[in-house]
Amino acid sequence: MPRSLWTGSLNFGLVNVPVRVTSAVRDLDLHFRQLHAKDHTPVETRRVCSEEGVEVPYEEIGNEYEGVVLTDEELGAADPKKTRTIEIESFVKLGEVDPIYFDHPYFLIPAGETDGTIRAYRLLTEVMSRTDRAALGRFVMRTKEYLVAIRARDGALTLSTLRFHDEVRPTKGISGVKGRTSKKELDGALKLIEALSADWDPTAYEDRYRKRLQAVIRKKRKGGEIKAPKQDKKAAEPVPDLMAALEETLEKLKNGELQPA
Repeated sequence: MPRSLWTGSLNFGLVNVPVRVTSAVRDLDLHFRQLHAKDHTPVETRRVCSEEGVEVPYEEIGNEYEGVVLTDEELGAADPKKTRTIEIESFVKLGEVDPIYFDHPYFLIPAGETDGTIRAYRLLTEVMSRTDRAALGRFVMRTKEYLVAIRARDGALTLSTLRFHDEVRPTKGISGVKGRTSKKELDGALKLIEALSADWDPTAYEDRYRKRLQAVIRKKRKGGEIKAPKQDKKAAEPVPDLMAALEETLEKLKNGELQPA
């Protein structure tokens, strides 16, 4: 398992479960170093005073927001009180939580191998898995307080940090939010969705961009020439006849001429 980011306890009524927080995802992106294209030497990032033109040491850097300058000590006055508990405040139906609120996923794993710790962890995992609900709570990690949702997944507990409601932008102002759609077009689109519907299988989807990027690197390493693919300009153009496009798509799916991406 990855290293622990936080250690404490999960409080469920009078049940206290010692837990550790570890990241539930891994970064598989390819990370590049920035080089000077002319001589392939690394490029350094430095903090330079725009007025004096000299590099500024980290300890001399201040913090400004809307004309107010604060020291690190003054910023620390807003830090939440650090605790070693995740207090469950309520339980909500998982289906009622809009996915837009979910931020970063973590695993909650038992902090210790004692019989009491394991039994308490299994109890909470079992009861959570038997209900389609998520436990909402708060905890402090580093210098920030997070709202979190705790769920059971494959016999383990997961913790997802949540965005607060005022962080999510409203849909007001998005063109197309309001208006009417013809019944014929709507029925055609529903048929298309039905034809493309499938059971959720995360293993069926892979990061194609990463694979293409790895292929580019392998080809370049072998001395091959890299050419960017031609862009299909027509793909971004609006469909002149929406109903005709829907009917053609359904027909091609039915005849096996078009496979879901």
